[in-house]
Amino acid sequence: MQNAECIEMFEKYLTEDKNASANTLSSYLRDIRQLGEYLDANSEHGIVDASAEDLSEYIETLRAGGKSVATVSRSIASIKCLYAHLFIKQLITVNPAQGLIPDKNTQKLPEILTSKEVELLLEQPKCIDPKGYRDKAMLELLYATGIRVTELIDLNISDVNLVAGVIRCASRNRERFIPMYYPTAVKALSDYITLVRPQMILMPDEQSLFVNVSGERMSRQGFWKIVKHYQKKAGIEKDITPHTLRHSFAAHLLENGADIHAIQEMLGHRDISSTHMYSQLVKKQLKDVYNKAHPRA
Repeated sequence: MQNAECIEMFEKYLTEDKNASANTLSSYLRDIRQLGEYLDANSEHGIVDASAEDLSEYIETLRAGGKSVATVSRSIASIKCLYAHLFIKQLITVNPAQGLIPDKNTQKLPEILTSKEVELLLEQPKCIDPKGYRDKAMLELLYATGIRVTELIDLNISDVNLVAGVIRCASRNRERFIPMYYPTAVKALSDYITLVRPQMILMPDEQSLFVNVSGERMSRQGFWKIVKHYQKKAGIEKDITPHTLRHSFAAHLLENGADIHAIQEMLGHRDISSTHMYSQLVKKQLKDVYNKAHPRA
């Protein structure tokens, strides 16, 4: 279902079933249209097949863009209403909006890891068995390139060019090539591809780059469990998700002087306003450091 059809169906539901007021109808439809525009610009998914990760990133972009708590909360309410309806109509099998929680009083930026925390997390997978090699390659690649978790899971073996040091991400008639110059990530991925993946795949013609213990493509849920496992092993108290490494990648590049337009290209953002969220993250990080370290702060 195209975004326009989805919005038309939602409008009919609000008007005929919910008997929504003119103000509610206007604001809810505006919120969903803005979500659709964001997904068109920044994701491979449309409204109906958007993931929980897509929706969370959208809400984080609204917060970082200076939207008020009331505006963000209303957007969340609109999105929750839409996806509850899609679920009841059996147009989706899982409701991706269930985890969205409106802020009560304060704006929240996405959590990022410090450089030391990233290093600690990446040290956790031990290359002593196939699973350790695979997990290290996945975590290193995610932080080295900043790709979305869905893009990581969707990678095929043909999307990796170790000689050129690039990976290819393709979705919805769009593709981008992301440099992978970080030597540790290149080695981890090379070791996995040459030493481990041939043992893990179920069928010789398997195209998936990363596979689970059954030899089939790794799922988002499976990778989520991997991240949580190593977070616990590393003793990191922050409530991190697979997307946290993407946020940390962008913030750390910006913090170290990378051009924001280059970061926009690597992240696959069509709209530079989505990338400006990381400027807010870096400012907040510097402010926190100042407040903790300055003797008279």
